[in-house]
Amino acid sequence: MPYTPSGFFCDRLIRERERRDGEGSLSKPLHFSGQDYAPLKQECLTKKCLFEDDTFPATVESLGYKELGHKSNKVKNIVWKRPKEICENPQFIVGGASRTDICQGDLGDCWLLAAIACLTLNEKLLYRVVPQEQSYSEGYCGIFHFQFWRYGDWVDVVIDDRIPTLNNQLVFTKSAERNEFWSALLEKAYAKLHGSYEALKGGNTTEAMEDFTGGVTEFYEMKEAPKELYKIMTKALERGSMMGCSIDSLVPARFETRTTTGLVKGHAYSVTGVEECKQSQHKESKVRLVRLRNPWGQVEWNGPWSDNSKEWASLPKGEKDKLQHQSAEDGEFWMSFEDFKKNYTKIEICNLTPDALEDDKIHKWTVSVNEGRWVRGCSAGGCRNHPDTFWTNPQYRLRLLEEDDDPEDNEVACSFVVSLMQKNRRKDRKLGANLFTIGFAIYEVSPMHGNKQHLQKDFFLVNSSKARSKAYINLREVTQRFRLTPGEYVIIPSTYEPHQEGEFLLRVFSEKRNTSEEIENRIEADHPEPAPSNAGEESEEDQQFRSLFQQIAGDVSTGSAGRPGSAWGSVSIGRGWMDGTGRLNLQEFRHLWNKIKQWQGIFQHYNSDQAGSINSYEMRNAVNDAGFRLNNQLYDIITMRYANEGMNIDFDSFISCLVRLEAMFRAFQAFDQDGEGTIRLSVLEVMICCQC
Repeated sequence: MPYTPSGFFCDRLIRERERRDGEGSLSKPLHFSGQDYAPLKQECLTKKCLFEDDTFPATVESLGYKELGHKSNKVKNIVWKRPKEICENPQFIVGGASRTDICQGDLGDCWLLAAIACLTLNEKLLYRVVPQEQSYSEGYCGIFHFQFWRYGDWVDVVIDDRIPTLNNQLVFTKSAERNEFWSALLEKAYAKLHGSYEALKGGNTTEAMEDFTGGVTEFYEMKEAPKELYKIMTKALERGSMMGCSIDSLVPARFETRTTTGLVKGHAYSVTGVEECKQSQHKESKVRLVRLRNPWGQVEWNGPWSDNSKEWASLPKGEKDKLQHQSAEDGEFWMSFEDFKKNYTKIEICNLTPDALEDDKIHKWTVSVNEGRWVRGCSAGGCRNHPDTFWTNPQYRLRLLEEDDDPEDNEVACSFVVSLMQKNRRKDRKLGANLFTIGFAIYEVSPMHGNKQHLQKDFFLVNSSKARSKAYINLREVTQRFRLTPGEYVIIPSTYEPHQEGEFLLRVFSEKRNTSEEIENRIEADHPEPAPSNAGEESEEDQQFRSLFQQIAGDVSTGSAGRPGSAWGSVSIGRGWMDGTGRLNLQEFRHLWNKIKQWQGIFQHYNSDQAGSINSYEMRNAVNDAGFRLNNQLYDIITMRYANEGMNIDFDSFISCLVRLEAMFRAFQAFDQDGEGTIRLSVLEVMICCQC
């Protein structure tokens, strides 16, 4: 059966073509599910009908798969309604989008709502995600759209405005204003992006922050926070960065439970303000305050600087007005910076670009983006604890050529941030997918490794990493900032355990125009030449070989061999050796025979335990020894086609693979008359080549 590339590789080729056409940018986002908002809306206006989205229908499937699935009692009384069926005079946005427009419903997506609250602090960012031209009056036809950053591309997600309700009340996110619906529709679009509402249950605020901005996130544990954390937070807000925080709960059963101070453990909060104020009682005295918001829209801090605390009496009126202090049970409150550090466990800052927040200069950073995949049996090598497979992980060459403009302590170094993000795990939850434990290591390479070849096992046995992620962790993204001397390095992203298959995005941000790219071998072969024809008299050896050929040929001469020996079961697909008649002649048979003897020796070399097969991770080296240099994508395809469930490749499969490779290279050479490495084929020629 001819090989069909996996969906990943097809999607990758499509994305690469789209990027060449400018698709996926902010100005030209991709159409999620192939839906283009403008023509769909125009069609509805022409037909005078309300849009119904059949790609995310108003059914249980869109609600969820387990707790919100068909067997759940929670969904029995849910009715999907449009806003005009819920209230009079529905509006998309009432009086401008604000933090109070986001109140959590019966879905554990506080992480998402905390990010939306942060989004409202920056109008430019907000209206990038929530296009402004939408309303419930002019041109209304039940269709809306929102834009998200998704693994390197901006995508436009179209929805209809049917929303889950129970007793005519919104089940999930709602606004404090009963007739305002932008936040509920934004949540629905994000649910569609991930397959269902239930897919949004539980998460990290930074995940949504990045999906709203395309930025990169850095974490700070409060117990290890730098001395200048307050300054970092202040500068982050000034630059439009988004911030969230939380209090870890060591006991899962106590997640989202209120403490005596009014704070909630295992719950995501938005950081919406940082201010330093003068106190009237002491002219020289200043207090540092932090404003936070609970996505529930209620349940607030009740300690110092809470809404009705006595501390507010120490501030002059002008300072109170600056802070917009008010006493209201709206989920928003102030607390001192010291209490903030004592009570919260960690803070997450999503920078639109990873500007160095530690100093007063704004740097222009560049980013390189690489898509990759760990393939079980080929490139899912696990961490350094697994030396036999670690080297097979995807490898990315990083060139640090220019040092920073403002070196620290006169140290010549380059600043950069590495971000490793695993893809689609949330969307695939309903299939049983969980987040992998991921991380990365960085190795320095000398000029002798400058040929861009994939680093082999021996390199990692004698070289230690120059830098690495602080820990392997089961988050969607692992990010860390580094300073290294100019030079060439290799980044190895991996899961902690080997054999775990999934896709990832590796981004490298740097202050200078330093680059990262996947190490891809050139696709080439030791040029296979057909055996020359012998017009003279046959030697005794030739006669013996001819006799052997006639004994085992059977139907081989017609290109449809039987299987007198295991290796010859592969001869029938070796059409690359056949002459123009479609037959395998004696000289071609001799050439193939010699090749198979050579390949048999290679197979035995890697069949060290004499088990009759070689480990699929060794296939890369075996193929190289046979004279073929392929790129990572082709090695992945070979593994998926020829390896069995135990990640082993038997002798027949090994020979079949090499016969096909040689035939394909020979076919390409035949068409590549000028030797430029590119060919142009007609449909007929492609069909012929596919039979190789």
